[in-house]
Amino acid sequence: MITIIVAIAENYALGKDNDLIWHLPADLKRFKKLTSGRYILMGRNTYESIGKPLPNRTSVIITKNPDYTQQGCLIANSLESALKLAPKDDKVFIIGGAQIYKYALDNSLADALEITIVHHSFDADVFFPEINTKVWKEVKRESFKADEKNKFDYSFIRYEKRS
Repeated sequence: MITIIVAIAENYALGKDNDLIWHLPADLKRFKKLTSGRYILMGRNTYESIGKPLPNRTSVIITKNPDYTQQGCLIANSLESALKLAPKDDKVFIIGGAQIYKYALDNSLADALEITIVHHSFDADVFFPEINTKVWKEVKRESFKADEKNKFDYSFIRYEKRS
């Protein structure tokens, strides 16, 4: 099972200046719960914005640079080669960035989408591709109001590929 996991704004904004635009602790907690013990695949820029391997996960960094190394991480030169590094029966998460998400969607590499929608529009320089509802079916949604820890209303949505 290959899952894209992402937090996006209502205008599909992902980030700006290689950083997140908002701070949503509930989303970070959900991300940790879903990805713990799993392989997480990401582009080099996403890894460098995080700055270190995430605990209790196997980090696979995708880069075209054949000399790139990071202690505690696996390195692959394509999304397909990154997927081959993960055990066949495991849940694998694609965690970004925008180019990796677009490639995975354009090439039908994902089985599911775990989306956090932040109910706000933001100024951004990277965006998630529009979700094609002819390809993806919403199977679960949980919506939450802003609170003292989470500044914006948000929803957790799971999509599965239509058969």
